[in-house]
Amino acid sequence: MASKNISIKEDVYERLKAHKRGDESFSEMLDRILHELDSDWRTNVGFLAGEEAADLKAEVTRGLADTDDSLEELGDGIDERLSEDM
Repeated sequence: MASKNISIKEDVYERLKAHKRGDESFSEMLDRILHELDSDWRTNVGFLAGEEAADLKAEVTRGLADTDDSLEELGDGIDERLSEDM
């Protein structure tokens, strides 16, 4: 596996070192931290613009409306069953 050397300030090195776990190498630690950042949706906020953002927003809105409708129907069914039992 190829490797690269990078220069960092000593205070940054110390901060990174504090994040290492056990016998984890710096490469493993950086890979873990970057993976955690990549998997955090907040890291990617703002990556869509214009029409793509509007399309996603519309799809999410439709999904939420469908979920609300489904939950309302489920609640109505439960209410009916409860009133039948009384």
